[in-house]
Amino acid sequence: MKKVFNGFLFLTLVMFVLAGCSTKAPGSSEKASTTDKKTGKIKIGLSISTLNNPFFVSLKEGAEKEAKAQGADIITVDAQNDSAKQVSDIEDLIQKGVDVLLVNPADSDAVKTAIESANKANIPVITVDRSANGGNVVSHIASDNVAGGKMAGDFILEKLGKKGNVVELEGIPGSSAARERGEGFHKAIEGISGIKVVAKQAADFDRAKGLSVMENILQANKNIQAVFAHNDEMALGALQAIAAAGLKNVIVVGFDATADAVKAVNEGKMAATVAQKPTEIGQKGVQTAVKVVNKESVDKFIPVSLDLIKK
Repeated sequence: MKKVFNGFLFLTLVMFVLAGCSTKAPGSSEKASTTDKKTGKIKIGLSISTLNNPFFVSLKEGAEKEAKAQGADIITVDAQNDSAKQVSDIEDLIQKGVDVLLVNPADSDAVKTAIESANKANIPVITVDRSANGGNVVSHIASDNVAGGKMAGDFILEKLGKKGNVVELEGIPGSSAARERGEGFHKAIEGISGIKVVAKQAADFDRAKGLSVMENILQANKNIQAVFAHNDEMALGALQAIAAAGLKNVIVVGFDATADAVKAVNEGKMAATVAQKPTEIGQKGVQTAVKVVNKESVDKFIPVSLDLIKK
């Protein structure tokens, strides 16, 4: 009897110790952490569409500088313009227990599943520069891309006297920036009988693709007076193709005001670029993230101003 009692006492003690080792029920989906347990700092995850673009490098730098100023930790991941990689990157950030996510979508539709995963983990999501077509997003920080596209279109109309053949180089299909900049551009030129868009093709926001797409367009038709590119990288690629074709006085307008583009404008090679402020977008992204974690109210849309850079 004594042996049975001792065995029961030992089993009870083991069960008590094991219960004390875990405070979370099996199968719980509770988020790993709310802040860095060692430092108490807010942990921010930043998913960038691509760092092979000066605009997004500036956005990243603005965010990281602001995170340091706010005393927050930030983990930056590069999707390399691959929507599947971006979804995987965001899942990894969720597993790392970030408090808040800043997302710059490579594809506004494809990123939906990753945002929904963050929603399930109770991690707030803020989109920067490009919006997402799904999931719960607490705030979106960007320039007004429609207004910027219209600004470019109005400038081209003025320079051409509302008459001429125009090429439009589009960004990544499915991205909000490409859709909205194109929408604004067509708002400006719609109904202008003297303006004809003779070619409209995606070059994925990429300089090399901008060059090759423009080369192909010029092989079919050199009677072109202006080009509107949805970003500066494509505009700079188009400039190379135009120069190689021996064409003069073609008006090229880009979008983003990257350093290379502003230099090209000042040298008279590009006619203009719509200036976004990527560093400010990154800064405002982190400022908003900190407010959200601290349970402060934030606006659903936080605009960043635009300017037209011309010589």
